[in-house]
Amino acid sequence: MMEARIAVAKVGKYATSESGDTLEMVERPTGGISFVLADGQRSGKSAKAISNVVARKAISLLAEGVRDGAAARAASDYLYTYRAGKVLATLNILSIDLLTETLVIVRNSPVPVHIIEHGVMRVLEGSDDPVGTRRGTRPAIEEIPLTSGLRAVMYTDGVAHAGSRDGKTFDVSSALKELDESGNQDPETWANQLLETAVALDDGRPWDDISILVAIIADHADDGTRRLSVQIPLP
Repeated sequence: MMEARIAVAKVGKYATSESGDTLEMVERPTGGISFVLADGQRSGKSAKAISNVVARKAISLLAEGVRDGAAARAASDYLYTYRAGKVLATLNILSIDLLTETLVIVRNSPVPVHIIEHGVMRVLEGSDDPVGTRRGTRPAIEEIPLTSGLRAVMYTDGVAHAGSRDGKTFDVSSALKELDESGNQDPETWANQLLETAVALDDGRPWDDISILVAIIADHADDGTRRLSVQIPLP
């Protein structure tokens, strides 16, 4: 038997009241679970409003059984209509699809997604087409069979650009390779370590919103129990 272990770590841009990243989760009617990660143009409340529109449209369609690529295209068309093509957002969808027994990755973002299969890393290059700029925008789609040892790491541009103000770069691939070789299969550890490194590269003051999603498929003695743990700071 196998299980999906998923964790998220998020932090907002320094000195900004609200993160422009939105993450939503929904169970798929045909079995499985989907995560939608949207990053709105600009930052703060205006970016949050944009990412909310995109994420909620995609989530509502996925909950009705619409396929991931079609949900992404519809969310893009909706934002284009809603804001007359004047704003954009990036959109990623990660799904554990039990109907097809695949991990589905949908990307409308220039930021790459990292896949590790049995110690071998692939970097899925980002898409040059954000959502909301025109009708008919198509995402890049990847489907990977669910097997024990599969890892997927998805993040927003706050990670990709961490340290860039000071001429530093975050070698995400090397960091993930080190985590994988350690044998650690806790996605929370992976997400937290990546977040801590990104924030440190920005000298403790993130230059942009940072969101990290880690999914790990691992062996599991099935007892039929599902678990979800959430931790958020309160004002």
